[in-house]
Amino acid sequence: MLAQSAPATARRLKALIDPIHVVAYFADEPDRELRALGLRNSWDAYFAGRAAPLGRTPAEVVHAAFYNFADGEVARHVPRVWDLTTPAAALAARQRGCVAALRRILGRLADSPAVARAADLAVRAGLSGPPEGRILYAALRALPVPDEPVARLWHGATLLREFRGDGHITALVAAGISGTESHVLQALWEGTPAERFGRVQHLPADRLAAVIAGLRDRGLIGADGWLTAAGRETRERIEAMTDRLDAPAYRCLTPAELHRLITDLEPIAGRLDAAGSR
Repeated sequence: MLAQSAPATARRLKALIDPIHVVAYFADEPDRELRALGLRNSWDAYFAGRAAPLGRTPAEVVHAAFYNFADGEVARHVPRVWDLTTPAAALAARQRGCVAALRRILGRLADSPAVARAADLAVRAGLSGPPEGRILYAALRALPVPDEPVARLWHGATLLREFRGDGHITALVAAGISGTESHVLQALWEGTPAERFGRVQHLPADRLAAVIAGLRDRGLIGADGWLTAAGRETRERIEAMTDRLDAPAYRCLTPAELHRLITDLEPIAGRLDAAGSR
């Protein structure tokens, strides 16, 4: 029964894990901590913080590991950020900022037994996934695990987020969908025109138009600019494969532990969702 429900459980946990992790991108505290190292702007902070587990890695490798940035975007920040700070300093600053943000948003809930319990279970699950083929996850898995409960919770959530993310990349590659194309599909899936979607709206109009035209030629976008039935099926298939690839991280937990993790995470994620994790 557990095996049959594993993909659904993985998708449910994604909704509870993501609000914890995304303070790294939405909240002010991690951005301030990283920029205090001498980084020039918020995108410097993003790339230094997220790529730090990989060490002083060339832009081409970070681009491949992150997958979803347009050509040239990573190279505007990597390796330049490593002329301004070190991966170790970026890791420490990112964690400090994320813990501060979580404490601010969660308030008294941050010191509750639920946070400590969820942190332990999230870390156990986060360290149990198979690292093969998951480069960013493997790099995170090699880092020391913090002891303090809120830091431990954020670390566990980050392990699980990047484990799923690496699996999502596998699903995209298998479907023949590039990183930029994945954002266009996601935008249309959500009912947002691609030119208004945050991760691609900055692209030059002709470049974005070329991506959309390529998806239209493949029958994934119709003449009306929205997903066709084939486009919706492709998007659903990618998400279903992502769920299946995500499920192994939770196999180390018993049904009772999974229930406990979900129960403890629900009020935490609810508080963070209400704040937009910022």
